[in-house]
Amino acid sequence: MNINSKLGRLAVLFTFVGTVSLASSLLAQSRGQQGPQVVSPEVSDDGKITFRILAPKAGAVRLSSSDLPGNGAAGAELVKGTNGVWETTLGPVQAGSYRYHFNIDGVSVIDPRSAGVSESNNNVWSLVNVSGSDFMDTKDVPRGALAEVTYYSTSLKRFRRMHIYTPPGYESGSGRFPVFYLLHGAGDSDDSWSTVGRAGFILDNLIAAKKARPMLMVMPAGHTSAFRSSGPRPAVDEFNQDFMMDIVPYVEKTYRVLAERKSRALAGLSMGGGQTLNIGIPNLDKFAYLGVYSSGVFGIVPRPNAPAPEGPSFEVRHKTVLDDAALKKGLKLFWFATGKDDFLVETTRATVAMFRNHHFDVVHKETEGAHTWIVWREYLNEFAPQLFQSHSSE
Repeated sequence: MNINSKLGRLAVLFTFVGTVSLASSLLAQSRGQQGPQVVSPEVSDDGKITFRILAPKAGAVRLSSSDLPGNGAAGAELVKGTNGVWETTLGPVQAGSYRYHFNIDGVSVIDPRSAGVSESNNNVWSLVNVSGSDFMDTKDVPRGALAEVTYYSTSLKRFRRMHIYTPPGYESGSGRFPVFYLLHGAGDSDDSWSTVGRAGFILDNLIAAKKARPMLMVMPAGHTSAFRSSGPRPAVDEFNQDFMMDIVPYVEKTYRVLAERKSRALAGLSMGGGQTLNIGIPNLDKFAYLGVYSSGVFGIVPRPNAPAPEGPSFEVRHKTVLDDAALKKGLKLFWFATGKDDFLVETTRATVAMFRNHHFDVVHKETEGAHTWIVWREYLNEFAPQLFQSHSSE
């Protein structure tokens, strides 16, 4: 090898070493600029939750959450440390899953140090789980499968998504199963029941304890567009059409389910409870179990300073079904539950009274609590064991 070749190789080697050294220096600087390592959320053994976020240039940081006890309407204020990390601790908090996000100088952001998320209709939340609940903790029991299912809605002429839970052993087994359609509330999505609602874990534990029958649980998207809290109602109930024309037929064509009235249940919370009534009563010949959580017939109790509902009332529209004694015989369970501090408790009471006036056998519970996931998970845990107990899978 001549001297020029050796010098060339040495030049390449020095260049490589210099590049590695420079890259290492830049990486070290970059890591230094990131600031201290942050753990958030951190759940202690006594149920306290500490939330942290690195925001050295922020002027104010608050914690936003609809369900977290002790957070307050304005949100807990985080305190800034000398290292630029903001922090607050809540609790002890009862076992369960809770959504939250940070508000930094008026801007809402999810927790960048947490992988747990829960979708709603218009945004995504960070998610924290506090263990200690016998009925919804993750346990070492046979586990069902949860699938995000995309289907084409012929009624809406677009693709839609739903979550479907299949019981343990479904994929490798045989036989047909009853199906439970579970609806979410206003502002949420088809992801909500399986994340913050922990519906799959609840059913896993119930089935393992032989308190509930193995079943499919279908959680569709109850909104057909972006959620709006005001404005005129559409002339056509798009979700009703999607549910009856597309969701139910898709499930019964694709999955091993028992396509009969006694093997179908329908329930929902808040908006989903109203949808349960709007779908279940006109189609009472198709559902043997109805559950209404923190809800009722919307508009049955007039709101102060609100315009009167347009058109005939729910009772007038469905008078034929309400007075059909034969249909009532096949309704095995009609179950209502609402918290005593829920703003819809009077709506529930008036709805139950209306159905009882038409001789429906209604189960009505008023529990402690308000309009939060804290009670809705409890309601699912109590409602599901009452389903499909009169028969087994084929």
